[in-house]
Amino acid sequence: MRECIVLRPVLKETVWGGDRLATQFDCGRKQCAAGAEKIDFTSIGESWIVSAHPHGDCIIEEGTYAGETLSGLYKKHPELFGNLPYEEFPLLLKIIDAKSNLSIQVHPDDAYAREKEGCPFGKTECWYVMDCPEDAQLIIGHHAKTREELTRMVRENRYEELICRVPVKKGDFIQIEPGTIHAITGGMLLMETQQNSDITYRVYDYGRLVDGKPRQLHVEQSLEVIKVPDNAGRDGLIHTENGESAARINERKLLVDCTYYKVWKLTTGGTFTMEQSDPFLIATVLEGSGSIDGREMTCGDSLLFPTGYGDICFSGDMTLLLCTAN
Repeated sequence: MRECIVLRPVLKETVWGGDRLATQFDCGRKQCAAGAEKIDFTSIGESWIVSAHPHGDCIIEEGTYAGETLSGLYKKHPELFGNLPYEEFPLLLKIIDAKSNLSIQVHPDDAYAREKEGCPFGKTECWYVMDCPEDAQLIIGHHAKTREELTRMVRENRYEELICRVPVKKGDFIQIEPGTIHAITGGMLLMETQQNSDITYRVYDYGRLVDGKPRQLHVEQSLEVIKVPDNAGRDGLIHTENGESAARINERKLLVDCTYYKVWKLTTGGTFTMEQSDPFLIATVLEGSGSIDGREMTCGDSLLFPTGYGDICFSGDMTLLLCTAN
């Protein structure tokens, strides 16, 4: 039986971030205690809870590999990750606190990222709504019927006509494919599972100023990669807390199985044991508290279980997302 891997999250200060990640989650409180005085803890937009990306490479906190980075461990010991064919660790997991709206944006696919950015991965991602305001909406997809219409509406800044606003509630889940226009709106708390990429093309940013200057936009790249038509917002939303997608207690419910990852939702009650049979498995607590193999866990905590770990024992009342790479 191999040991689980405990990672130190990386907090990201953003113009649209809030204070929940620094005050309500252990990941933020640990960073505060570590004296990261250069970070404004009232403007933390993202906690990269599992990341091997150069912009935020998580450090292993304890055990045999304490002090190593996740990227370094993946390259030195590929056997811990099922000897996956990827040159770099393939996933990046975040918790996102959007105090205000994010830009309207789009991500490229692998081919475009390699050709234009020199990066191995584009960005396919998915969101799980941890919390949101009443009558919340996400921006997902657009109304343009042709690429000519899309280009005209973008050039004329007719974004309210272009975008699709999708009503969402706590527990909703949606896959965001490359080429999909999207934006997280103010008041949302999300968990994001994505490819290991940090490529974002901003289409529109509401005229927002940072240090007196508009944020950089990437209109030309966006127009090259946006899909037409795009019905993602109308077709892809899953309600995980009721209906056919709701899972019974102590049952893993598959939410997505795509080219790059699988994601399950698990709600535990009492004690539940499952075998770790994937290349690796990441378990993140979204709500509640309990323990995993005797380790106390609360909201925002995450563990990575390598290949050959054996059985995992969950105890307590928790809602978790589980994920692995394909």
